[in-house]
Order: sequence, then C-alpha cells, then structure tokens
Amino acid sequence: MPQFEYDSVSIHFEEHGGGFPVLLVAPGAMESSIEMWAGATINPLALYADSFRLIAMDQRNAGRSVGPLESSDPWGGYARDQLALLDHLGVDQFHVMGACIGGSFALKLIEQAPARVVAAVLEQPVGITDDNGPLYEQMWRSWGARLSRRPDLSPEEIEEFGTRMWRDDFVVSVSREFVRSCGAPLLVLPGTDRYHPTAIGREIVALAPVGQVLEPWNDSQDHVDHAAAVVSGFLQAHIPRNRK
Repeated sequence: MPQFEYDSVSIHFEEHGGGFPVLLVAPGAMESSIEMWAGATINPLALYADSFRLIAMDQRNAGRSVGPLESSDPWGGYARDQLALLDHLGVDQFHVMGACIGGSFALKLIEQAPARVVAAVLEQPVGITDDNGPLYEQMWRSWGARLSRRPDLSPEEIEEFGTRMWRDDFVVSVSREFVRSCGAPLLVLPGTDRYHPTAIGREIVALAPVGQVLEPWNDSQDHVDHAAAVVSGFLQAHIPRNRK
C-alpha cells in the first residue's frame, strides 16, 4: 500500500479513479482513516471513482500514518500533511470532501491554501456547542491513551496537543470570522446528533459567502441517494473550466 514520507511523518494513502482530484478526509474523529469511509452515510470511495481522482489518506497518528505531535499548531500540522501529500502527487488545485472531523480539516485547508481548494463538501461536520464539549474531550483522551504506549511521546505532549486542538468552539479548526471570508463554494450536509450538531452545519452555511445546505438528506434511502447525486453534481459543477 502506498506510503508517503516527509520530515518525520509517514502518511498512508490510496488513489482511486481518474479526473479532477478530490481529497477525501475521512470521518472517525482522531482516528480519521481510509477504512472509516465504509461506515459513512455517503461513501465517496464507493460512488465517485468513475468521475474523479479520489485521494484518500489516514491522518497522522491514525490508521497506518504516524508522526510526531505538533502541539504548537495541531490543525495546521494536519493541513501541512495533506498539502505535502498533494504536492508529492503533483496535485495543485483540488476539491476536498470531509466527513465528521473531515469538515474541520477541510475548512483549515481552505484557510491555509485558498488558491488550491476549489470547492468543499462537508458531510456531518463536527462542532462544539453548549452541551457537547465533554464528548470531544472523552474522544481525544481515548485516542491519547492509545498513543501513550509509544515511547517517543510523553503524557505531557499528548495532553498539550489534545487540549490545544480542542480548546476553541464552533468548528474548532477555524474561526467564524474566517468562514465569513471563505471564498470557496461549500456544500454542507448537517449532522443530526451531538457529535455532529445540526446547528453547526447550518451556521457554517449562514456565515459562508458561497454556501449551500442540503436537508433533509440522511433520514431515508431516497434522500441519501438524492444527496449522493447532489454531491456529485456540486463537485462536477465546480471543476475549473480549463480542466473540464
């Protein structure tokens, strides 16, 4: 299986299909890895390989990817991994589709590389509201407990990384002010549970200059099938003219 290495990081990735590139950032919270797409309501790996060049990856310290903890800038560290992989693959402009935590990763990518991210799909984005903060803390601490078995990471490093990564509100990775200035078109499929609050998905769309929301989309198979077609159409519609 392909493995990309740079600096002290090793990233596991897969490529499927052909066409305009779409970076897939999987669900699974801190365990965001390729295999997690199999449980997603809309799984792009199963649906879109005939139309797009799909690039899927295990995030650092999830699945088969490994590396140090960048406690000074956790979200930025993940974005650097993603962009480094795309550079390695010779990809300049691309779409991004993120589910769960992948929505926050996608927004961070747009912030870090606005000229490269053409459009983004956010499927059930995460976000911190008044009552769900403890759920995310429990989640990252469970991930941290697994990492604590590594001799190269100290408990203090893990604590600092997790605390800093999840210390803010909203979508955590970027601010509301950034989303208000976000130039990339966004298609948002809000979640319907405490890990993926409906209000967060709707707020992203309300703030974004070029945002659209799809609801309901996951309450019946007919709606899911329609949503999958809408996602494909959205990605096709935003392929740059010189790439069609």
